[in-house]
Amino acid sequence: MNILLWHVHGSWTTAFVQGPHTYLVPVLPDRGPDGRGRALTYHWPDSVVEVPPERLRETPVDLVVLQRPHEAELAARWLGGRRPGREVPAVYVEHNAPDGDVPHTRHPCADRDDLTLVHVTHFNRLFWDNGRAPTAVVEHGVVDPGHRWTGELPRAAVVVNEPLRRGRTTGTDLLPGLAAGVGLDVFGMGTEGLAAALGIAPERCRSWDLPQEELHDAMARRRLYAHPVRWTSLGLSLIEAMHLGMPVVALATTEVVEAVPPEAGVVSTRPEELARAAARYARDPEAAGAAGRAARQAALRRYGLKRFLDDWERLVEEVIR
Repeated sequence: MNILLWHVHGSWTTAFVQGPHTYLVPVLPDRGPDGRGRALTYHWPDSVVEVPPERLRETPVDLVVLQRPHEAELAARWLGGRRPGREVPAVYVEHNAPDGDVPHTRHPCADRDDLTLVHVTHFNRLFWDNGRAPTAVVEHGVVDPGHRWTGELPRAAVVVNEPLRRGRTTGTDLLPGLAAGVGLDVFGMGTEGLAAALGIAPERCRSWDLPQEELHDAMARRRLYAHPVRWTSLGLSLIEAMHLGMPVVALATTEVVEAVPPEAGVVSTRPEELARAAARYARDPEAAGAAGRAARQAALRRYGLKRFLDDWERLVEEVIR
């Protein structure tokens, strides 16, 4: 089966393309947002094939996976008039929690009944106004990085891109309080100057922008994973941290309360409680290790790659039937 999808979210796509099909990813000369082609920092199998738009017109496509509102028109144009949902089966994968007038935010596909709107969490499906679009939930899955946790550094890893620009959404304003309990190592793009901007002593908040192949080992050296995000879909970095065997300290928002069981860490809507929990794990590596092992087992059960791919296979069969 030939499945057309754009390279939008690297971590999610890395899991999705581990399936049994041929995955066609558009590529443009500038490798911009609509034509990134194959990933350069993730390992993708040979079944992922780069296709220039001019070749798509004559290429057989069995399913289109849409992920952004403008892709439906783009696909129809590049496929020579074959419209997703009409002349070729389609699904729309919604990666994000709704924004704007929550919980009244209407999804861009809400008025469509010719494709399936697939959410990555049950929280997202609940909070989006999906209208008459048929919906499904396929929860995240990740390629297992293995149990790498050493916790040798009594600090917390935080993974977030552009924390200063995104502000309250990513809980950036909560970092000073968290740093009072444990030193923070913040990984991601746009983290330069974070400590100075927030008035945190440099030794209490360090910034790192690492290549993907180095990130997991760096995270696993930290004692715990901190997730101060207020409003987003369930972050794959959180699931990856759990796979690594890291204990979790996280805000009890969106899907986190379903993803992190009590034995795997501390989940609360009280930032001061998270700061205390982070400090306890920093002082007690044995407790951190035990919570991390529980986190890994929970992640393997709920967010393992096999379950993710099996769920997608069942959905694809229903859509193209």
